[in-house]
Amino acid sequence: MRRLWIHHLLPLLFCAVPPTAAVLIFFAVPPAARGEYLNRLRDSAIDWIILGIGGLLFAFQTALALRAMRWNESDHDFEKSGDEWLKHLASAAEWFPLLGLIGTVAAILQTFGSFGGDTRPTADKIIKEYGPAITATGSGLFMALMNILPTWMVNTGRMLIGKLSGPPVVALFKSTAPDKPGNAI
Repeated sequence: MRRLWIHHLLPLLFCAVPPTAAVLIFFAVPPAARGEYLNRLRDSAIDWIILGIGGLLFAFQTALALRAMRWNESDHDFEKSGDEWLKHLASAAEWFPLLGLIGTVAAILQTFGSFGGDTRPTADKIIKEYGPAITATGSGLFMALMNILPTWMVNTGRMLIGKLSGPPVVALFKSTAPDKPGNAI
């Protein structure tokens, strides 16, 4: 039973945390705001770019994270072949707020460009035109959050699985210094 938990269930449970968090965040947003976001999302190309790229990176990171949490009993260590990719993809999470900001600036420019120089826009027109700026910011922040979680998932999952698997004491206290009397080995 312990082997089932260490090798299969705990990695799957940790990989379920980010999608569960995404759903909880989505439904925690007030219904009126969520509806407005979804309504404006239909016409926003930058949002689709942010959500599409972010979703793909998130799926790829989650697959790598599941693999990274595989415990190998023979060498008492985790699968580390995808660790470099995970690091690089996690750093890509920094892009999403910037993409959201580009979308925000573009929408603000579009808003001001849609007003004629000789007419005074109404508050309703300003709000209607300004909405896409807010959705781009929201999409960028949401994708940044989602693409940070897989790294946390791997670090926390490896720590827990490593403790539960009971690695030898030698592996925990291995010294990098040359063997001398008094050094722990």
